[in-house]
Amino acid sequence: MTPDEFRRLGHRLIDWIADYRERIEALPVMSRVQPGEIRAALPKEPPHTGGGLEAALPSLDYTIVPGITHWNHPGFFAYFPSNFDLSAVLGDLVASGLGAQGMSWQTSPAATELEEVVMDWLRQALGLSSAFTGVIHDTASTATLCALLCARERASSHSQQRGGLQDEPQALVVYASDQAHSSIEKGALLAGYGRANLRRIETDENHALRLDLLRRAVEEDLAAGRKPAAIVATIGTTPTTAIDPLAQIAKLAARHGIWLHVDAAMAGTAMLCSENRWMWEGVEQADSLVLNPHKWMGTGFDLSAYYVRDVEHLIRVMSTNPSYLLTAQDGLVSNFRDWGLPLGRRMRSLRLWFLLLDQGIDGLAARVRRDMEEARWLKDQVDAASDWERLAPVPLQTVCLRHLPAALRNDEAALKQHNLAIATRINEGGHFYLTPAMLKGRQIIRVSIGSALTEQRHVEALWQELVVQARST
Repeated sequence: MTPDEFRRLGHRLIDWIADYRERIEALPVMSRVQPGEIRAALPKEPPHTGGGLEAALPSLDYTIVPGITHWNHPGFFAYFPSNFDLSAVLGDLVASGLGAQGMSWQTSPAATELEEVVMDWLRQALGLSSAFTGVIHDTASTATLCALLCARERASSHSQQRGGLQDEPQALVVYASDQAHSSIEKGALLAGYGRANLRRIETDENHALRLDLLRRAVEEDLAAGRKPAAIVATIGTTPTTAIDPLAQIAKLAARHGIWLHVDAAMAGTAMLCSENRWMWEGVEQADSLVLNPHKWMGTGFDLSAYYVRDVEHLIRVMSTNPSYLLTAQDGLVSNFRDWGLPLGRRMRSLRLWFLLLDQGIDGLAARVRRDMEEARWLKDQVDAASDWERLAPVPLQTVCLRHLPAALRNDEAALKQHNLAIATRINEGGHFYLTPAMLKGRQIIRVSIGSALTEQRHVEALWQELVVQARST
């Protein structure tokens, strides 16, 4: 493709993306295709001659779009927000156009130094002290794995330089709440701790980690000759956005020399608003933390922000230095290949840079406040309705609810089927998409507010639809 062809087709695609965003509300939120339907619409053999791209562009509308669940739709209330602001789309376009490889400073100095700058901007915007230094990862799952690897190496005095965990006399233990994200379990398994050494601590009535049970588990492991290595505190759990008691957990971790990692994947964006920072009081005592700007903030997937207090430890754990990667600038610059798992790195920082330049911290914070206010409005409607029940506090933007008709109040099996039917009918209706989930044995309907296009009228319409479907189910 020549630059002239790229320019012509690129203009068409920019117009197509703009048109798509303008008409997104008219589309069904959740894809309605059946398994294999998209695959069947595509040729079974690859093209042998080129030049077919322009002719294929119309198929975006009738082949690809029907198979997309529209995460930026104003009626998207499922899972978690995953905003891809149009400014970040432009940043992604520039990054792809440049084709930069950011594995070391020398391979693309701008990729490294822009990342350093925007991660420090974000640190300041979140109210974190300069003790933290940030690096961009793909997802929170990767960042959490890095944190657990760092915890493992600190607890074992860098066992990877010897015989690894196989030569260690003490089992290393990881602690997290029973509401913690599945990536904590996966990270602990991949880091070699073993399932038997992962403690899932029970939570209280607000679904936050119980400090007394955490303290007891640590003491029991110490008494048994095991070594507590890492605690993962969650600020904004996935099911309910529960807030673990971070300040008290930090004191416990410091007392026993345990690595403290904070998972604020979705909720971290809320800290753009100073009034929300009570949620992670004690964060300055953490060894590492992660948040996902690709969720509520709007950078688009994938862009996860990982912050650590001891950069040298991170580098020692993660780095290898074959001769073909050595440069004259080593020791003077950051080589981000040594700050995470992959060697090759895309220039994700352009998306964050473009977003911050376009929206500003005040603009992003205003949207967070709007979403939290909409969640509080929905909370108030649920609390005021005698036949609806809220099953968790609403500190952020997620409301966990279920319909509770008098005739079914003592029949959990029937309540499960009833609420599943409500959620299914709403999702199939096309105007809204929300996720049913189980919470400690009870079927709930999760309403996660946070799409950049979601306005108060959309939340009000969802509530009316919930009420209508509850009566007809």
